[in-house]
Amino acid sequence: MTSVVMIFEMTQDYAVIVPLMIANLVSLFIASRLQQEPIYEALAVQDGIHLPTAKTRQRSGQRQVVGIMQIASQLLPAEITVREALKEARSSEFRTWLVMDRRGVIGVINFARLERELAEGADKKVGELVDALIFPHVHPDQGLDLALERMGTNQIEILPVVNRADVNKLEGILTLRDVLDAYGVSERDRA
Repeated sequence: MTSVVMIFEMTQDYAVIVPLMIANLVSLFIASRLQQEPIYEALAVQDGIHLPTAKTRQRSGQRQVVGIMQIASQLLPAEITVREALKEARSSEFRTWLVMDRRGVIGVINFARLERELAEGADKKVGELVDALIFPHVHPDQGLDLALERMGTNQIEILPVVNRADVNKLEGILTLRDVLDAYGVSERDRA
């Protein structure tokens, strides 16, 4: 397009535009057949700069939460006490649970937090331990890298996948195991 505008500005002749556009398309076709890698990407690699390729961007675009999220199963009602929650937690395979009330999901709590709270007050309600406005979560269209970062920051292995319009509306869960499997890290590799 630059050459089309430039030549038109120099000649001030509309008759040149169509043949020039055809010549540009032919040269683009020939150049793409002779050199598979774009010239600017080749120069960047030569200078030691490794930019993401179209294939890499497409692959990372496929690693979204919606691709691996599952139906929520690890739920704790907000009305139960810490003692009751720990009783349920000890029989679970996970160390993190979603806290739910009538609005939907209101937070995430892990086993270590429940144990700390047991020492302070076993009759405290689980709903009082979480912040219903600010809690770790992801949306279905977000990337797995963000989910992994939020799991690590909050020391949890389950993240709620919530609706963009209503943060309390639970659409599914994302587990650490599923995220690592999506990146090709097996259980044996983690040990």
